[in-house]
Amino acid sequence: MPTALVVSAHSADFVWRAGGAIALHAAKGWEVTVVCLSYGERGESAKLWRQPGMTLERVKAAREEEAKQAAQHLGVHDIQFWDLGDYPINLTEAAFYRLVDLYRAIHPSFVLTHSKADIYNHDHPAVTDFAQHARVTAQAHGHNPGQKVLGAPPVFLFEPHQPEQCDWKPDVLLDISPVWEKKRAAIECMAGQEHLWEYYTRVALQRGAQAARNSDKSIKHGEGYQSVFPHVVETLG
Repeated sequence: MPTALVVSAHSADFVWRAGGAIALHAAKGWEVTVVCLSYGERGESAKLWRQPGMTLERVKAAREEEAKQAAQHLGVHDIQFWDLGDYPINLTEAAFYRLVDLYRAIHPSFVLTHSKADIYNHDHPAVTDFAQHARVTAQAHGHNPGQKVLGAPPVFLFEPHQPEQCDWKPDVLLDISPVWEKKRAAIECMAGQEHLWEYYTRVALQRGAQAARNSDKSIKHGEGYQSVFPHVVETLG
C-alpha cells in the first residue's frame, strides 16, 4: 500500500488543515499515518479550561478522544500521540530520532506539515523545521547504516489560520469535494474548538472556488498546500 505521513503540531491541526487530503487518499487505499506531537492542551483548549474543576490530564484525555474520533471519520491508518507539550512545544532529541525512525519505517510517498512561518503560533513553524530536518536525516546513508534510506518524498505545507500574515501562498489546490462530508464530520469531533467549525468550512469553500477557477472542473470544496520542493513530472499536461 502507498503511505503518507502527516506531522501535526497539535491534536486538531491535521483535521482543520489536511482532513480532506487524508480522507481522499485513505479512500483510495493509502495508509496515512498521523503524528500529533502535542494535544494542544494549554493553548488550544480554552473551552475545556472554562469548565469547573478542569485538570491538565482531563484536557489531554478529551483532546485525544476527539482526535481519535476524527481520525476514524477520515480513515487514518495510524494516529500517534507523542505528548510533547505545547506553548511551547518541547521537541526533544529523543522525539527527533523517533520521527526519523518513523520515516524509515513507513517510507511515505508524501509528507504534510505546517507552514514555515506563523506569527500567531510559534509551535507550528518549529514543527515544520523539526519534520523536515528528520526527513533529511532519514535520507542520510550514514544514519543507522544497513537500514533502507528514505527517498525524496515531496513535502506540502498546509494552510495556517492567518495565511496572509504567515507568508504562505498555495501552489497546490486539492479537490476534496468527494470527501467533504467526511472532513466535516471530523471537524465536528473537535468539540474543544467549536468556534473553528464554520471558519474552516468557509476556507474549504474558498479553496474550492479557487480550484474550480484554475481548472475546467466543477469543484465545491478544496484544500490549499504550498510545496517545498520542485515537482518532478513526465508531462506538463
